[in-house]
Amino acid sequence: MKKVILSSILMITLSISFVSCRETKDKAKDAMEETNEALKEVGEDMKKVGEEVKGAASEAMDDAKEMGEDMKEAGKEAMDKTGDAAKEVGEDIKGAATKAADKTKAAAKEAKEKIQE
Repeated sequence: MKKVILSSILMITLSISFVSCRETKDKAKDAMEETNEALKEVGEDMKKVGEEVKGAASEAMDDAKEMGEDMKEAGKEAMDKTGDAAKEVGEDIKGAATKAADKTKAAAKEAKEKIQE
């Protein structure tokens, strides 16, 4: 009788053990599935971040290119204005030199006439 009772206890223990292991296995499987889902979500999020970074970098490059073109245009305008101002100053100097030469000629002619009188 002792053997029967011990055998029964052993059978109950083994059945509880197998049920417990099965539940642990199921929990581990569920945890693995949740981990895989989380990793997929992280991967998708990383892909979105990568696309956003790529878009931002492209936009920054476009802005830098546009800024460079604006700077080039501003430099060209400054050179044009400087050239125009230099041309205007040159014309003013030429005009002043012409007036001075005319006055000098007039003074020389007047002096010559006075000398001849």
